[in-house]
Amino acid sequence: MNNFFNLNNLNFAKNEEITEILASSNGIRIERIVSFGQTTDKDFWYDQTENEFVILLQGEAEILFDSGAEIRLVAGDYLTIPARMRHRVSYTSANPACVWLAVFFGE
Repeated sequence: MNNFFNLNNLNFAKNEEITEILASSNGIRIERIVSFGQTTDKDFWYDQTENEFVILLQGEAEILFDSGAEIRLVAGDYLTIPARMRHRVSYTSANPACVWLAVFFGE
């Protein structure tokens, strides 16, 4: 039995964000992402070809969009980022670590 919040069995160094694909099929991918204070490089924008539904299950985070809008997330908050909407993660808490569930899917 696996537990989504059990971080003890991850082979990681806390200076790296961890992304695990939990399931994928027919254009849908489900990931667990664990962040320990990491952010996206200031000169990089995610510009994905897939829609992304993301829920923050633990911690606090901020997502910045290239429009200038910034969304602050706390545990339980979720949003859908449409394909090609440029964004980056501008803040994640380190203690507690951010635990995300992300679902990537086509249009």
